[in-house]
Amino acid sequence: MDFDTLNRWAEEEVRGLTRVLPPDVQTAAGRCLISYEKRPGQGMFDCELEGDELGLFEGACLLDEPDPDGQPQIRLFLQNLWEWVDQDEQDFRDEVGTTLLHELGHYLGWDEDEVADRGLE
Repeated sequence: MDFDTLNRWAEEEVRGLTRVLPPDVQTAAGRCLISYEKRPGQGMFDCELEGDELGLFEGACLLDEPDPDGQPQIRLFLQNLWEWVDQDEQDFRDEVGTTLLHELGHYLGWDEDEVADRGLE
């Protein structure tokens, strides 16, 4: 699948999902940059990643002091997501939503256990 199509589908899902979030979470999500990338490799510390990640949150969470040097960011790795769901469009769209919510949970200050307890693993 070409990246432009995956990107369009992902953007549609993110827009739709953010519209139905509670207002306070919508506000928080609006302060977090969301990027769409083919695979890890564009970030400063991507050499430390496995390479098969579906998404990644970077920056200070809402519970920490704001980082004056950068905006919090959620990175979605579209080719990895596509391969994870065995190249199925609806499953891809669903997994984009799940991955976004998972990473948004980290932005809200939840650790891996708290994210998993909410069914966002």
